[in-house]
Amino acid sequence: MAPHLSDIAHAVARGERSAAEVIEASIARIEATDTRVNAFTGRRFEAARAQAARIDAQRARGEPLGPLAGVPFAVKNLFDIEGEVTLAGSKVNRSHPPATANAVLVERLQAAGAVLVGSLNMDEYAYGFTTENTHYGPCHNPHRLGHVAGGSSGGSGAAVAAGQVPLALGSDTNGSIRVPSSFCGVWGLKPTFGRLSRRGSYPFVNSIDHLGPFADDLDGLALAYDALQGPDPLDPGCFATCVQPVTRSLGQGAQGLRVGVLGGYFVEHASAPAREAVALAAAALGASATVAWPDAAQARAAAFITSASEGGALHLQRLRTQAADFEPLSVDRFISGALQPAAWYVRAQRFRRVYRDKVNALFRDWDVLIAPATPVAAPPIGTEWIEVNGQRFPCRPSIGLLTQPISFAGCPVVAAPLWPDGTDGLPLGVQLIAAPWREDLALRAGWALAQAGVAQVREPTL
Repeated sequence: MAPHLSDIAHAVARGERSAAEVIEASIARIEATDTRVNAFTGRRFEAARAQAARIDAQRARGEPLGPLAGVPFAVKNLFDIEGEVTLAGSKVNRSHPPATANAVLVERLQAAGAVLVGSLNMDEYAYGFTTENTHYGPCHNPHRLGHVAGGSSGGSGAAVAAGQVPLALGSDTNGSIRVPSSFCGVWGLKPTFGRLSRRGSYPFVNSIDHLGPFADDLDGLALAYDALQGPDPLDPGCFATCVQPVTRSLGQGAQGLRVGVLGGYFVEHASAPAREAVALAAAALGASATVAWPDAAQARAAAFITSASEGGALHLQRLRTQAADFEPLSVDRFISGALQPAAWYVRAQRFRRVYRDKVNALFRDWDVLIAPATPVAAPPIGTEWIEVNGQRFPCRPSIGLLTQPISFAGCPVVAAPLWPDGTDGLPLGVQLIAAPWREDLALRAGWALAQAGVAQVREPTL
């Protein structure tokens, strides 16, 4: 199996591998597999080679290297890349001028030595859970071609799962990091709402949007997260005031953590394999108590209303003049969102204030809470309905049944890759949920699962 993110970072730091060698291996893997996976929508191979050469020259001069020196990464194509058009998965944006600067998070990874190799497929304007993109083609799950990779950051999850890059950036409004992580069997982190700068990324729902990393190992996920952190006074949606490193505390694992398992709504909307994934994680973390998450169904409804209203308002003018150029799978939802009564949105926001207080109160008694990440494993591309515990649900919106209530509260979540029985060999992840601003606790729980071999990234048979 190819070296993981943390292995690459350590090997380059010790001089055991050159950055150029690592980048050539990543480029070769992308060229060998992406005609089948369709994760990439843009490639920056020559720029990557030039950056790798600069890193190797730094080492030759005896200069210190960043903590991610030589690590290849790619970004969901809603992140600005200097000199390129920010597509956000759309056809409409093709006529936009190229970005004049990199997104803040792209800059931070490059400052840490990571090497950008390209941009990644996604649901148009981040409104979807499957990355069945009509304009750029569907993204395929590396563990089962012909099945969805999840969305809206499907290209990010698939690129990491396919071994094309060990690190990718995505966004998560209603589950768009956690769903691809679950379906593709990789690690993902949705940080606390407002933790990471969103400057230089194309928005979907400003009041819920999060940005975060995918990685092929937990240690690497933590390394990347530390590099991404920092205040941004130019982003009014970034509330971080300092960097709070997490890598130093990983080795504490689950020791001393109060870990519970979400019941009720999170059991009723989970298939048998999803429930088994939770049981495996709970056993490894010593969690036996069932915890009731407040108002989950109402929170999901409020998240839908908020997403539709803000998304529809953002694209209203384009919907009036260019509706035919929108993604057929989402254009009706954008239009209906733009037509929603304002009173619905106001009620959803009022509920949210009360809801967050109820959720935050849970963490007086618990440090980490476990829930399934998706109701089912990745369905085939084109699936219209899924069945969960005898109930039939429309597939595309219902993939977020278990993620939407969590992000609406703004809590940080680590998505851990598990492989329960009953999925025909596909992964199905769990969410490790912590109190706002306590990413360190969720990552410690993830580290414990990785050390126990319960959560792991497996090489696909591409």
